[in-house]
Amino acid sequence: MEAQYVYIGLAALFGLFMAWGIGANDVANAMATSVGSKALTIKQAIMVAAVFEFLGAVLAGGAVTDTVRKGIVDTDLLAATPELLVYGMLAALLAAGTWLFIASKNGWPVSTTHSIIGAIVGFAAVGIGIDAVQWGKVGEIVISWIASPLIAGFIAYLIYQSVQRLILRQDDPLEQAKRYVPVYIFFAAFTITLVTILKGLKHVGLTISLRDSYILAIAIATVIALIGAFFIRRIKPDKKAEKRQHFYTVERVFGVLMIVTACGMAFAHGSNDVANAIGPLAAVISVAQNGFIAAESKLPIWVMILGGGGIVIGLATYGRHVIATVGEKITQLTPSRGFAAELAAATTIVIATGTGMPISTTHTLVGAVLGVGLARGIEAIDLRVVGRIFASWIITIPAGAFLAIIFFFIFKTILP
Repeated sequence: MEAQYVYIGLAALFGLFMAWGIGANDVANAMATSVGSKALTIKQAIMVAAVFEFLGAVLAGGAVTDTVRKGIVDTDLLAATPELLVYGMLAALLAAGTWLFIASKNGWPVSTTHSIIGAIVGFAAVGIGIDAVQWGKVGEIVISWIASPLIAGFIAYLIYQSVQRLILRQDDPLEQAKRYVPVYIFFAAFTITLVTILKGLKHVGLTISLRDSYILAIAIATVIALIGAFFIRRIKPDKKAEKRQHFYTVERVFGVLMIVTACGMAFAHGSNDVANAIGPLAAVISVAQNGFIAAESKLPIWVMILGGGGIVIGLATYGRHVIATVGEKITQLTPSRGFAAELAAATTIVIATGTGMPISTTHTLVGAVLGVGLARGIEAIDLRVVGRIFASWIITIPAGAFLAIIFFFIFKTILP
């Protein structure tokens, strides 16, 4: 009986550590474009993320979650020894959390999804056997490494080119901005609402058909676009500021749009990526309480609150390091560029959700920021920073796997 509480206590502690890592690294990515483009201050970004990430995690983060993340481990091989799954999931949480701590401290935007997947693959391959790993699934994830940043970068490039052509290169950019930005708001709101419905609401147990999801997203986006248009119409040109910065007022119009995208991205991210922390935690709780590996496990509400709270604390305490890398060091961002990157990232997430491709929010957003930079020419990008980011991506899965193997054998030796 005591062992059961030891397992759950350790799982809660490591799950909180992993959620903290998601906040410090992944949420920082979602907020980086808003902060880097000066649409939000760092304090405002933390407040927006605190509210919307927490709501996303608690309301839509998974009333029922797969016991084992993304079906990477063949649990049939563990039927006789369920305690190995407990040791492995504890090791995976601690390993992924540790790697995210190292990456966040250095300002590397890495994938929390890949960190936990690398850790699970590591313990499964060494602790159970090579056959326990579903290698086909791992192959899909490796392909998504390359695909998601390329897709997001291409979409961001096209969006920013359209902003330049329709607004920034026109004789009356402010009037053109007032005309076209509500259209962009519609697309941004539609995309982010669709991400939330497709990725978030399925966790709450609400199953809305694909056709109804699109209808609902169109209706909500229309309302948000009309509200945005109302506020944009009230923005008056600031002649003094225009002398210092040519597109000052136009960028203020895009600033309205950035706040919409920041709130939506935070909610969608909270509902999706909190599973990286609470998926393994759910597996441990299930085995500790039942004594066997259940196909699904109901999640107590305290687990959701733990995940949401950990994410917020991570962003508030350590998020600034990764925000600085993605928001400021890759390329110079303004609200119009930041919007193009965020909309491209959200669109890529929708495409991936529809096709079932496991992608990383981080890789997608960094790819989108690169796409915006390329729209202004290769010299607008700091290639040394990009090189460091790519290197950290390549290291993530082996690092997670290596740490998980060490922790797995430690837990196997010392735990009851």
